[in-house]
Parts: sequence; structure tokens; C-alpha cells
Amino acid sequence: MLLQISEPGQTTAPHQRKAAIGIDLGTTNSVVATVRSGHAEVIKDEQGQMMLPSVVHYGHQQTLVGQEAEHYLLNDPTNTLTSIKRLMGRGAEDMQSLSNELPYSIASGGKDGAGMPLISTKQGNKSPVEVSADILKVLANKGLQAVASGSVQELSGAVITVPAYFDEAQRQATKDAATLAGIKVLRLLSEPTAAAVAYGLDHQDEGVIVVYDLGGGTFDVSVLRLEKGVFQVLATGGDAALGGDDFDYLIARWVLEQSAADKQLNSAEQRHLLQLSRQAKEALSHQTEHKIDWQGQSLLLHQSQLQTLLIPLIDKTITACKVALQDANLSSADIDNVVLVGGSTRTIAVQEAVAAFFKRTPLAGIDPDTVVALGAAIQADLLVGNKPDEQMLLLDVIPLSLGLELAGGLVEKIIDRNTPIPVTKAQEFTTFKDGQTAMSIHVVQGERDLVANCRSLAKFNLRGIPPMVAGAAKIRVVFQIDADGLLSVEAEELSTRVKARVDVKPAYGLDDDTITRLLQDSFNHAEQDMQSRALREQQVEAERVIEAVSKALQLDGKRLLSSDEFKQLNNELQQLVTVCEQSQSVRELEAAIENLAKASDVFAARRMNASINEALAGRSLSEVEQS
Repeated sequence: MLLQISEPGQTTAPHQRKAAIGIDLGTTNSVVATVRSGHAEVIKDEQGQMMLPSVVHYGHQQTLVGQEAEHYLLNDPTNTLTSIKRLMGRGAEDMQSLSNELPYSIASGGKDGAGMPLISTKQGNKSPVEVSADILKVLANKGLQAVASGSVQELSGAVITVPAYFDEAQRQATKDAATLAGIKVLRLLSEPTAAAVAYGLDHQDEGVIVVYDLGGGTFDVSVLRLEKGVFQVLATGGDAALGGDDFDYLIARWVLEQSAADKQLNSAEQRHLLQLSRQAKEALSHQTEHKIDWQGQSLLLHQSQLQTLLIPLIDKTITACKVALQDANLSSADIDNVVLVGGSTRTIAVQEAVAAFFKRTPLAGIDPDTVVALGAAIQADLLVGNKPDEQMLLLDVIPLSLGLELAGGLVEKIIDRNTPIPVTKAQEFTTFKDGQTAMSIHVVQGERDLVANCRSLAKFNLRGIPPMVAGAAKIRVVFQIDADGLLSVEAEELSTRVKARVDVKPAYGLDDDTITRLLQDSFNHAEQDMQSRALREQQVEAERVIEAVSKALQLDGKRLLSSDEFKQLNNELQQLVTVCEQSQSVRELEAAIENLAKASDVFAARRMNASINEALAGRSLSEVEQS
């Protein structure tokens, strides 16, 4: 007889692993990863794709995310939302500078037009938090399906990455989105820190690391110092309007100049040209030349030509690196490692420029598109206890100083920027007027000395202060920041022990009631959403069939069909068009598609025979056999 033995107080399955994932919620693409058998790996979808486009389409019937949503970018741009990360944590008042760049209709939320921006869609107004939640749901489902086993049926949590420069509001908005998606957030981790963890740089005793992050739409550079297991962000910089997309535009402009095109391109031609340009850029990252076929012309682009084209843009990134080093009071000689992040760093000209400036070969052994997610997965695996013997590294710092408003609108900083977190700091204050029995406490964020130049985070009142002469009362204010960079503030009058407290949550985040309502809505409408998805999938199939048959009739219908046959097949086609536009029944759509397929069988056979006859016309039997 066998007995299962375990130490008192310990689990009978001490080696059972908990499932955790790391998520890189990106501006252009998002990635999810996990740790299996001690190794971090990216989770692919059913089509083998590692990256999920950060695109959401809100149609009448269905919400689509990723590749499916991308199909609507040209046809329905106002309801197909991209680059939503740029709006996270932004107030409606911040949107004026972005209104000309976005194809969306922006409406402010909250009272008097204040609060977070809302985007008008066919499904009503959507906040950036809700849009991000829809992306996170897909990523979390991928993660759960990948790690699901007999002993693991749910995720223990996720580490989600954010840019190093994300402030309190942007971090809170990201955490709100995760909550709305049903994800337990283990930690919000800075993207450069995650990249350093992926390369194992966190196991060094100390060092200075530069993370050069060139993505599709933005460029960021971060200078990190590692000391005793803590990554401290010394400086950040970059260009929010510079990325791989700009490389594509330069190549497209070169193609037009070489082909001497003098006509205005329509939207479809522009999109096709940019696709060809992107393919050329990617090909030249591993070969010396690439042929671009454009409107009947074949153009050969050499790697050296591409490098010349890209010099002005790459120089901009190097300038940003110089500024970041100056801000950190360092030189390139002080840097121990340079990490490349973002798909655009595959460009050879970029790698050579970075190596030349920092006088060292940058680390590029991990896929730059996935390195951030891999680092997040490693940290998530650690935080759920799968490696209990390792130290829980304190890997982050606050990006901006936090403080209080003093009399006269001045700012008293309580926690300085770049302080490692979690952290708790306290400071004592006193009353300003004789007999003062209450104190208004205004929490602000920023590096300026005047409240007017900083961001207001929260206000609350401490009441019940004994009436004393000005300066006699002692009020202790405690700032506490958790590992996610989220802040709570408590004030206490020391003689009476009266307290007041606030969890700082910017007004343009989602309040708890709203999160609860939206979560409940997702549960209540789960079955309806599933039915809507099935209907939309069938409508897409119907639209594909309609387009194929319509094109075939236009080309060969009158040539291969009698007038009666043409009329009968066209009637079946119009019937499917009507059902597709009006029916809400999956079965009706399936039946209409099947009817059209049967009606077009003869036509399809004749087209195939005609195609074969045309191919063989004028050729002898021996020629056919030889070919």
C-alpha cells in the first residue's frame, strides 16, 4: 500500500505549478507569453501568429479584434480603432492635440465635458479602457488555452507591461482595462525593465543598461541602472512620431520617384505600395537587395540605398539617445549593455548606428517584437511562486514626483521621481490659520514647483482637528505606493488620531461601479455575444461568396451562360445578397449560400473547361506531354 506523504502545513503536491502570463499591450501589436519547463515562450494563435494587431472593430453585430478587425481599416475607419494605447489615461482636455490625427469622433465623458475621452462607435461610446479590455480579453484567452491542463484550469495572474514614462493616470487606466477583461494583475512592469529581464540582466550585481525601443509608430529610449536587484530609470526620451511606419513611407517615396509616377494614387494603391515597401524593408534586414514590382516596373533596392534613405530618421533616434544620456549625467562609455526592442530594430542600418554610437554590439538575440512579453512572463512566473527560492525583485520606479499642495499654491514633494517601488513615505504638516478644524489635502504629480503646472490627482478633507493656534497641530501624511505604481494617501491628526484616506484614482479612469457594471454586462451577454459572433462569421462567408460569383458573372456570365441560365443564377445571387443584409439567422444564411453554390455548379464547370481549352489552344499533343 502506498501513502502520499507531505510535511505538516505543506501542499501534498509541492511541485504543482501555477499558470501565469506576461502581456505586452502594445500600440501597434500585442503579445502574450508564458513560462513552460523553465523557459519563457510566446503563445501563438491557431494560425501560428505570435502578434495580435492592437486593432478593434465595433460593428453592428460583433466586436472583432486583431487580424479580423484589420480588414475594416479602409472600409470603416471610424469604427475600427487603432493605436488606442496613446489615449490611455488621457483626459478629454488632452485630446485637442490628437484630434486632427485620429479618424474617430471624440466625445468627452464625465461632468461638464471633463473626464476621459469617449469614442463614438456603432456600439455606442467606448472609452480607451474598454477598447484595451477587448484586446486584453483575447490575449488572456490565448494564454489560458495554452496553459490549460488537467491540473490548471485558470490563470493565477498576469504581468502587464507599460512604457517607462507612463504616469499615474495611464497606469491606473491600464489596470482598469485588465480588471474589466477579468485579469488579475500581478504587477505593472515597465517595458524597458521587462526587456532587461528577458536577457537575464536582472541577475547581474550592477550595471547601466540602455533600452533602444523602435516600434512601428514610436521610438523610446530608457537608461536603467541596476543596483542590488532594483532597476532605477535614470532617464527616458524618444519621439512619439517616429517609427518603422516612417521607414515604409520613405521607401514608398523612393519607389514613386524611381518609377516617375505622375498620377495621384487612390487609397487602395497607397495601401498596396506601403505593403510592398514594408516587405522590402523586412527583406533587406537579411539580404543585400530586393526587387519591388510596382505598376509594371521592376525596381531593385539595395541595402546600401536603404541605409542612405534612412540616415535622417536614424540620426533622430541617436540624437534622442544623446539627450537621454545627458539627462542621466552619463556618457556612452558608461553603458554596460544596449538592448534592442521593437521590430524596426531588425533594420541593419539601425543596428549599425546603435553599435557605432554606444561603441558596443547591442543585444539582439531575442526577437525584438516579443522580448518585452517574454520578460513579463518571467516576472509573472516568479510572482506566482513557481520559483520560491529566488528573490522577489523590486524592478520598478515611479516616473514622476508625487506631493501635496501647500499654502500659496506651492508643491511639497513627498516622493521624488525614480524612487524604487513599493515605497511608503511620511511627512508632518501643520495648520495655516488659528482655530482651523479641517484641512483640505490636494495630491499632485509633477516636477514643477507650482500646483498650476502639475497634474491634480486627488483631493480629500481631514476633519476633526482640535482648534489650536496656527502651527500647533501636527498632521502626519503618509504616501504609500504599491508594486504597480498605484498610490494611496492617508492623513492623521496625531493628538486625536482622527484620520482620512484616499486611494488615488484619476477621474478619467473607471470608477468601481462602472467596472462592476461592465463586468456584469459581459457575463449577462455571454451567450448573445457567442450567437452574434457565429452570425457575423456566416455573413463574412456570404460576402466572400457574393463577391466571387459577381466577379465571375461579370467576366464570363454572358459568354458561357444562356440568357435564362444567367438570369436564374443572378436571381440566386440577389437572394443571397438580400438574406445577408436582412437575415439574423445563421441557418438562413447557410441555406442561401448552399443554394447559390448548387446553382453555380454548371457555370463553374464551364469556366474551368474554357480555361483549360484556352491554355491548350494551338498546342500539339506532344508539346502538352513535354510540358
